[in-house]
Amino acid sequence: MNEKVVQILLVEDDVSLSDWIRDYLNNKGFHVTQCMRGDEAVLAIPRLQPDVIILDGMLPGLDGFEVCKQVRQNYSGVIIMLTARDEEIDEVIGLELGADDYLTKPVRARALLTRMNKAIATKANMAAHYQTAKSQPTIESPQEPSKLTFKSLQVDKLSRSVTLNNQLIKVSSKEFDVLWILALSAGTVISRDSLISQLRGIEYDGFDRSIDLRISKLRKKLGDESRDPLKIKTIWGKGYLFAPDAW
Repeated sequence: MNEKVVQILLVEDDVSLSDWIRDYLNNKGFHVTQCMRGDEAVLAIPRLQPDVIILDGMLPGLDGFEVCKQVRQNYSGVIIMLTARDEEIDEVIGLELGADDYLTKPVRARALLTRMNKAIATKANMAAHYQTAKSQPTIESPQEPSKLTFKSLQVDKLSRSVTLNNQLIKVSSKEFDVLWILALSAGTVISRDSLISQLRGIEYDGFDRSIDLRISKLRKKLGDESRDPLKIKTIWGKGYLFAPDAW
């Protein structure tokens, strides 16, 4: 039986680059549909339901970040963002809006192919894990607290809120999830593999940087952005440590 051909929607307004990526991926056995505008991509994605969207950050009609934001809620496939701007904030924004990966231009063909295949495999593993979990009986876990307090810091799971020095700190849903896991295991080193497994139900593949970016954002919001963070520590080669006495 022939394997299903992976359908790719390439949203890129640079015609020469778009044609080059299309030809390369077509030669690798994928089927590529091209789109040149962000507003047209928003209309095309529900209709085409591609397996992968390769999405330029700067597009006419609607930029790639807004496209990602609008379609992600109803699109479960892979989104890989491309941008000419090599700035961490763009990468953070793209990942927080739901992109699975992020590449800067100039695009290297083999790197794009590797990242794309990794993201496809990750999505497949997540889907398989979800189906397995659905088929198994529910096992009640030991009850965990609904609120954690560390001197000046309070993390409330019920309201999904974070308060520091009596000031409400605005964090994203994904940032809160990371903070809760770290704070729940305060004083214990948590590896990237463990974080990703708890958050997404898959093993760390060595490529996923979203955890590092979320922790970087958390540090900035929680006043821990020095070169040597004291509150959420990086334990090189092991993972991260939430220091309960540093607050």
